[in-house]
Amino acid sequence: MPSLLLASALGLGLGAPLALAEDAALAARLDPILERAIAQQRIVGTVVMIARHGRVVYRRAAGFADREAQRPMQEDQLFRFASLTKPVVAVTTLRLADQNRLDLQAPVSRYLPYFTTRLADGTPAVPTLAQLLSHTSGLHYGFSEDADGPYHRAGVSDGLDGATLTLEDNLRRLAGVPLDFPPGSAWRYSLGLDVVGGVLQAASGAPLPDVVRREVATPLDLQDLTFQVSDAARLATAYRDGYPRPEPMSEPYLLPLPKGGILYSPARALSAMAFPSGGGGMQGSAGAYLAFLEGLRQGRLLSPASQRLFMEDQIPQLQREDAPGWGFSLGAAVLRDARVAKTPQSPGTLQWGGVYGNAWFIDPVRELSVVILTNTAIAGMTGPFPDAIRDALYAD
Repeated sequence: MPSLLLASALGLGLGAPLALAEDAALAARLDPILERAIAQQRIVGTVVMIARHGRVVYRRAAGFADREAQRPMQEDQLFRFASLTKPVVAVTTLRLADQNRLDLQAPVSRYLPYFTTRLADGTPAVPTLAQLLSHTSGLHYGFSEDADGPYHRAGVSDGLDGATLTLEDNLRRLAGVPLDFPPGSAWRYSLGLDVVGGVLQAASGAPLPDVVRREVATPLDLQDLTFQVSDAARLATAYRDGYPRPEPMSEPYLLPLPKGGILYSPARALSAMAFPSGGGGMQGSAGAYLAFLEGLRQGRLLSPASQRLFMEDQIPQLQREDAPGWGFSLGAAVLRDARVAKTPQSPGTLQWGGVYGNAWFIDPVRELSVVILTNTAIAGMTGPFPDAIRDALYAD
């Protein structure tokens, strides 16, 4: 992240002593949180990076990239992003809309003629690209349904498993399953970004990884943002929550949920055969992701109109039962009411996570961008560890 590194090293200006003192105070609050989580064996390894006012104010690698091999975590370690992929693909989509190559209000069938979905009663109902991005399309995820649910019966992949499908194969299967509700009428987390990935390929005539590289990685000069890892030594080993300590994920690994379960394939990150999942298929480093968030926050990737679509709540008329106090933009959760959400973050904060154990947020009011990457699912994504980091940031 060249620009952020430069800002961190040189951008202190006349306030350097005060800024360095603030950085030291922040580190004094955050370091014990990382060390405690590792000592208590809740997290195996982590990299946390934070930028404030465009300057990196905290960066720390702690624990192990591979505990059994005693391989310490490095700042440039690569992690499986899972749903941290979604904002990157959403920004790619908005950039193509800025270039008049996509119409966000067009039905997806304009770009994927085979994607002609219907409701359960047979009524035709095709979501728009904007509804796919905002998770109001009527789709869902297979991990949220029972083992005999419609996505499982159709053989639809959630984009995290080792299924040997092409992206088009998977989307054709998905298109054959009835929608849960009329598009735009409700919110449900879904495979919408995988469908958007297919649209990006069709509209650009290039594979999704190439489109993302051209529209996001290259403009920001990011090397560590990829759909396939070529150097296995840089990839952190994936662990699952366990007691008394996390254990390495098996291949495959099923994480049971109250209803359904998430099927992981840690080897997918290294496979040239895995289809590029726009909802969960990317890998990368904390530095690359922080540079992406800062490029987004500072408006260096999108037109003002598209910036608002990503940064502001686009479903004000809908309530998210899964997250009171939060709405959703065309790319991330947006904080509506901090009191209801029980968070110290400013209204307008954007955030999301990834089920391999990752989390991020942007607080535009405080000009704050935060990346928390771990190799421990799902303790690094939600719960005491990311919450403690968040709360420590607002202690000042």
